[in-house]
Amino acid sequence: MNIIPRPAQVQLQRGSFVLDAKTGIQADAINETNAQMLQVMLKPAFNLQINRAAQKKIHLVGVRALASELGHDGYRIQVTSTTIRIEAATATGVFYGMQSLRQMLPATLLPQTRQVEIQAVSITDSPRFPWRAFMLDEARHFKGIDQVKKLLDEMAMLKMNIFHWHLTDDQGWRIEIKKYPKLTEVGAFRKNTQSGGWNSEKRTERPHGGFYTQDQIREIIAYANDRHIVIVPEIEMPGHASAAIAAYPWLGTIGKAIEVPVVFGKLPDSYNVTDPRVYQFLEDVLAEVIALFPGQVIHIGGDEVKFDAWKESAQVQAFMRNNGLKSPADLQVYFTNRISNFIDSKNYRMMGWNEIMGSNVHEWQSDEDFERKESLAQSAIIHFWKGSLDLVTEAVTNGYDIVNSHHVSTYLDYGYNSIPLRKAYAFNPLPDGLAKKYHHKVLGSGCQMWSEWIPTVADLDRQVFPRLAAYAEVGWTSNRNKDYNRFKKSLQFFYERWQRKGIQYYKQ
Repeated sequence: MNIIPRPAQVQLQRGSFVLDAKTGIQADAINETNAQMLQVMLKPAFNLQINRAAQKKIHLVGVRALASELGHDGYRIQVTSTTIRIEAATATGVFYGMQSLRQMLPATLLPQTRQVEIQAVSITDSPRFPWRAFMLDEARHFKGIDQVKKLLDEMAMLKMNIFHWHLTDDQGWRIEIKKYPKLTEVGAFRKNTQSGGWNSEKRTERPHGGFYTQDQIREIIAYANDRHIVIVPEIEMPGHASAAIAAYPWLGTIGKAIEVPVVFGKLPDSYNVTDPRVYQFLEDVLAEVIALFPGQVIHIGGDEVKFDAWKESAQVQAFMRNNGLKSPADLQVYFTNRISNFIDSKNYRMMGWNEIMGSNVHEWQSDEDFERKESLAQSAIIHFWKGSLDLVTEAVTNGYDIVNSHHVSTYLDYGYNSIPLRKAYAFNPLPDGLAKKYHHKVLGSGCQMWSEWIPTVADLDRQVFPRLAAYAEVGWTSNRNKDYNRFKKSLQFFYERWQRKGIQYYKQ
């Protein structure tokens, strides 16, 4: 049973189930979509029929009483000589059971695959963490619908349930906002692109751009929903806003018209968070985003704000004095809380990188800029990525929920020399020494595919695969059940599958 992520309990039993064209699928009302997904999953080898009168069946069953034992995502599989029964408290749990069943079969199913013997087994399984995320940055390099769907397919097979979609940044605005059409007419396209690494003078000498219409966003959300994946969109603010400022210059603090930047890194301008028009703009944008995405969480970024523009603005300095704000970091927390209050009013939660706490995590910033009186809104989810791990303890002891994505262990743009597969697999979202009473405040983990230097799909594939499988097991499997050698053996299923799908994974 070489299943990734490793199930909690596996008990092999005598006998086997023979899967062939005579097998039927039977599903209850909550699992109708799952039954259709199972049909697709097992083609072209087996054209299984739903609810047909077959002696051998795959039963997909919802059992609400299992919620207390298995939670929302857990499942149970029982394979005998006559029946495969997948049961769970929710359709999500049954779907995850289907992914384990698929991994009991050959990686490649072909029309000539007449039958497959499945070892009789009993599996009981549930995840370690409720938040098991993969992030794709499309602001820097746009990849398009087909690649997003490919990634969602692979996440689903690995039981990852959060697709964190980084849609706006300095170098591109990738989501249609109907009230502000220039965001995509102007902000989604740049004339050139830096190449050769940070501070390089090299350029690709070709334009780059693209964006998703709202109809395309809905299509992708529906696709993810069928795979029990929640999409969390990220709309960066108050920094990393140059593409928006290029479209509407009045949004910026510096007050100069700019083009969409062609270079990467930390750029000088940010939203002018003292201008009422800026708040109206951001609330309008967020209202359209919230209307699209049903996932109840909106990520606002909040990282790497360069404070010089605020410090040099007479308008900003007067605003800070009038509101008793002590520093630029204090102003950022003030701004973030206004955005959080708006998101809360829509019955959503705000999430942001750990700079939104108002702590200094960068060597290029001065501690003088972080004196503050403002405290971050309690409803915020802190996405930890940089700084001392003591910040995690500080956050959870103050009542905040955390997602741990410490960059030294989870950034997929880092090469395999920095984060080899073994290191990715060894990541523990619970920092050493964190008191057990706070463990429930760590919702889980995320792995991040930043795309500054990842222009092509082939580049993307090599950085993501096979490390995505390691992070999937980090999020799902208990530490006591993890075994790196067993994990590497189990990867053979995925290597065969990825090769047939044309995914150019990194070969170690």
